[in-house]
Parts: sequence; structure tokens; C-alpha cells
Amino acid sequence: MDRQLDLDQELTSRAVDLGAQAPKKLAEIGIGTYRELLSHFPRRYEDRRALPSYGALVDGQTATITGQVMSRVGNRSRRGMHVMRAGLRGAGGERVTAVWFNQPWLEKQVYPGLNLVLTGKVKRQGRTVELMVQGFEVDDDSESLSFNRIVGIYPTTQGLSQAYLRRAVKRLLDALGPLPDHLQRSLLERYELVSLDRAVRQAHFPDSEEELQAARRRLKFDDFLFFELAVLRSRDPNRLGRTFHVREADLEAFAASLPFTLTEGQQRALNEILTDMQAPKQMARLLQGDVGSGKTAVAAAAVYVAVKNGAQAALMAPTEILARQHFLNLQRYLFPLGVRSELLIGSMSAGERRAARARLASGEADLAVGTHALIQEGVEFHDLGLAVIDEEHRFGVEQRRGLLKSTPDVLVMSATPIPRSLALTTYGDLELTVIDGLPPGRQPVKTMLVTASKRRDVYRFAWQQIKEGRQVYVVTPLIEESEALDEVLAATRLADDLRQIMPEAARIGMLHGRLSSDEKDEVMAAFRRHDLDLLVSTTVIEVGVDVPNATVMVIENAERFGLAQLHQLRGRVGRGSHESHCVLVAGDASRKTRERLGIVVKHADGFTIAEMDLRLRGPGDLHGTRQSGLPELSIGDVVDDVEIIEQARDLALKMLDADPELEAAWAERLRAELRRRSRAVMVREVI
Repeated sequence: MDRQLDLDQELTSRAVDLGAQAPKKLAEIGIGTYRELLSHFPRRYEDRRALPSYGALVDGQTATITGQVMSRVGNRSRRGMHVMRAGLRGAGGERVTAVWFNQPWLEKQVYPGLNLVLTGKVKRQGRTVELMVQGFEVDDDSESLSFNRIVGIYPTTQGLSQAYLRRAVKRLLDALGPLPDHLQRSLLERYELVSLDRAVRQAHFPDSEEELQAARRRLKFDDFLFFELAVLRSRDPNRLGRTFHVREADLEAFAASLPFTLTEGQQRALNEILTDMQAPKQMARLLQGDVGSGKTAVAAAAVYVAVKNGAQAALMAPTEILARQHFLNLQRYLFPLGVRSELLIGSMSAGERRAARARLASGEADLAVGTHALIQEGVEFHDLGLAVIDEEHRFGVEQRRGLLKSTPDVLVMSATPIPRSLALTTYGDLELTVIDGLPPGRQPVKTMLVTASKRRDVYRFAWQQIKEGRQVYVVTPLIEESEALDEVLAATRLADDLRQIMPEAARIGMLHGRLSSDEKDEVMAAFRRHDLDLLVSTTVIEVGVDVPNATVMVIENAERFGLAQLHQLRGRVGRGSHESHCVLVAGDASRKTRERLGIVVKHADGFTIAEMDLRLRGPGDLHGTRQSGLPELSIGDVVDDVEIIEQARDLALKMLDADPELEAAWAERLRAELRRRSRAVMVREVI
């Protein structure tokens, strides 16, 4: 890079002449510095190396053409739709008509004499050729950056043309010397990466598909490398935790008290956790397992080891229903072994909370189970050695850290199967353990997809199951998530419908978000006791809620749920010894819906479903990245770039092993770039 040019200078400095209006115009899309302009990469590319002549346009295909506007006219169709037609002339004098629908304002912007580059669908009838325009740009391009090449299409706003953006980037690149690289040549060779300078230039103006591919691979690698460096440095890999002694006799006593034998998958997971607990550095591990894979029993064994070492343990769950259930399960496993447990949730009376807090502070209690009430003011542990956090993605980063002040070993549990690529980024600071396979005795759930017209048959089947002594869940999505009243209406309306459809003998209960914690607990307890036969719920029946006698899960308007969510719901049944069924009722019978929901019908493995869901829906906002100060992924794609993620993580780990603070001379540029990319909000500022 030209040493004279500081890329972080404001465009208003006019260090590079991008035109008088550049600072004002580029500010419209959030670009204020030369670096921001350089990093404003195209979002897609069009191959305009050989644009077709009008005579070669094929009916029904999408094509890109150039032409000069000779005439234009706008009319309203009989249905009231605005249609604008423009006559275009190509370089060889041939003619075509470009058609725009419902964009009346274009009559002022498209006029005779303009040269346009247009993309759209071709419609041929006899000798007339029309192009249904999907996108166009004004070709005011004296520098020929808009055709006869592979052309980048930039994110922009109305009034800021593609040609203008291309010219601005080209002028900046022409003014710069070679960009200095933050990776050494030996690393570029090892990971088969092109230099940063070549990557940036080719990403804006590619010479070929191969050059573009190589450029994007390098930019993605950087995205993930800095993301992983920030994530891994947010916990100190050498941070000391507890060193626990794992005694064979304790493990045997625990195994003997269980009403079942641990599966191979559970045993393998437990061994990995115990290895971490015996090491002096702080454990930070994610325990993943599909719905019902038996994570709680594994966590209970880790809790028992901690308690036998004289330390306390805590388990934090996202909701009171779930906290209560964990409390009951852990008591069942651990009370016979002399472990004293406390439940700490918001709905307890002030006196109960005070007494529980006193027992935790004095060390009289060994284990605390609760919601985020565990990290509120006034909760002090005598000696917290192990923190187990369930469904961690539902807690804010600050909430998680509130429990970790005293550097206990940390075990995060998730029943939400996360594809490996997402686990490596979202949970990059945690080691990964997966329990595969279901515990013995768990039944596979038969899943079927029906349209709304078959609803009566579905509820006839549900009544049949109730008559045989089983229970049924019916889940309805929120019609409008922002309106809590609609939630009550949705549940009430469905419950009323079912009272009409089902025989009077069916005892129907209802669960929705407007009920207080106590009311929710009461409804769930009644369902557990079999005082209710059918439970209508809008709030997703909590992950982990366990009623072995429930054998039917009906999901209304299943298309409104994500696939991973449907799989979670299905996991509420099949927990006992009876055959279980999950019925997806689709309100929308389109082919796309059938194909999407068919994935849940065909696959029983949560990880496969999560992978497919990720492809369909995209990863969303990684881990609340926006708030947590991690570098954003500008080009990297979590769904398709698993190999690059793994290589970038591998390099990040090696770098931090060699130099945890990145203080060596070789890391100088790397550190500067990481500081630039990490707008440190939540990640502790260690640079």
C-alpha cells in the first residue's frame, strides 16, 4: 500500500480524488473511509464477457443485454397495473422491448438517449421479443467496467448507480500500491491462499472465474480466521480452573444408583468431560445430544464428581418449567448418594429464596438448580466448582458470564442439534462433545404429514389414543409473535375448536405465554399427573419436558416452524414404552412446503435436519454477534464453508499456542487487523 495513504482516513480528506460528490454519495450506503470502500465487496457477479445479440435471445431464459432507449410509454392495464415499455436498439441496430411492471416512477428516470444494461426474462412471440426486466443499470460508464468482463453487482441504494460505485473502487485501487498482507508467505502456501492484495483486486474486478474463486476463498478465510481468533481469545486457554480427582469408587457408586446403564455414547461423553475436570485448566465444553439422548445423566455424574471433591455445582436452565424438571431428575439421581440440592427460581417467595441462598453461601447445599435467578444479586456460593448451563443460546452473554466469576469448570448442554460448521463458529470457545444414539428403550417416533383438510381424521386418531390411556400434545404457532393477545386467542380458539371436534369426555388443558409461571407449572403438573388428556400449547412445550405417557404430538400450521424446532417438538413424545406419533398438519399445501416438511418426515437424526434447516434458512445472527463484539462475517458462509472454517480455526489455535497475546513481530499486522475488526463490546479487550 502506498505509505502516504492511510486507509482509515475519511473520504472528506480527498487524499484520493473520487469525484466532488463522493463523500456525500457514498455516505448514503454507510461508507465514510477508504477502507470501508475497499471492503464493500460485490454481493454477486454477472458474466458479461459476451452479451447475446437480440437475435440469439431464447424464450423463457434470463439474459443480460445492453441497448439505447429509443422510446418509452407508460400505461395502466385493465387490472390497474402500471406497465412501462421502452423500445431499445442494440449495437447492430436490432430492436427489443423492455417491460417494467408497477414502477411508475421509472417514467422520469428512463428516457430516450439513455444507454442501459438490463437483466430479465425473455418472452418471444413470433418476431417480437420482450424482456421482463428484473434489474437494470444506467450505462454511463466511460471506463468500460460494466460489460465485456465479469461484473460485480454491489449492495447499493436508489440513486447511487452500480457504474458510479465501480468507478470509485477502481480509482481507489489504482491509487494504492500493493496492500500489505497480515499472513506470512509460508502460511499462504500451506493453506493455498492468494495474497491479500490479489484477493481484494480480483474480488472487485475479476479477470476470470478461477481468479474470482481464489479471491473469495482468501477473503472468507480471513473472515473466519479473525472470527475464531476473537472467539478463542475471549477465554484464556491457559486460564486455571479446578483440578478434580476422579475416583473409581465414586463412579461405581453413581452407576449403581442409576435405574439404567449408561449407553456407549453417554460413557464416551462422560470420559471426555472427566478428562477436562482432572486437568488444571478451566473446562469449557459443549455437550450436544439429540432430543432424549440422556445428557442430564451425564451432567449428574460430573456434578457428583465435583461434590465428592468438596466443591459446589450449579445448573442454570432458561425457564422455570425446565429448571424444576432438572431439579427433580437430578434429585432422583443424586439424593440417594447424599447430594443436597436447592431449587432457586423467581416464583419462590422471598423467604424461600433467602433460606436457599443462605444454605448455598454456607456450603450446606451442594447443588443449586435454577433459572437466571442464580446469577442475581445476593446469590453467593461457598465454593462453586462446576457450572452447567442448559440451552445456553437462550441466555445473553452477560448472563452466562455472571455465573462464571469464580472460574468454575463449565459444561454447556444443548438439545438443539447444531451442524458442525455452526458449532465451530457460534461456540468456538468451547470444546465439542456429541452424544450419539438414543438411550435404550426410547422408541422411534412415526412422523406423518397431512393437509388441513384431514384434521378431523387426525383428532379421531388422537381420541383413539386417549381411549387407550395415552395423552396428546397439540401445538399451534403464534399467528403474530409481537401480539401476546393473539397468542391467547390462537390457543383459546384451537381449544374451543377441539372441544367441538373431540368427545366431551376428553379433558383439555391450555398453555400459553400470558399465564404466570405458577399457572404454567400447575397446567404441566396436571398433564403429568394425567388429570388432562390433551394439552393445547402455543409456547413451544419446553425442551426437556418429560411426560412418558404422551404418545401423540399434533403440530398445527407446521410450515410456520423451523425444521429444527419441529424436531424438538417431536422429541416430546416417544419417551415411554408405547409407540408414538407426530402429525404435521400443513395449512399451506404448496410443493415447497411439502418438500421442506418432508425432511422431518424422512429423517430422525436431529443433526441431519439441522444441517438442512441451516441451508434453507441461513444461520441468522450468530450467537447475537452484533452485541458480542465479534467481527462480522462479510463474505464467509457458515453453511457451505465448513472446510475453510476448520482450516481457519486450526490456524487460529496454532497462532494462539505460539503467542497467546499476539505480541511477536510476526503478529503485528494481524493484531492491528484483529483490533480493527473486533469492535470489542462483550469480548474482553485483551489487545
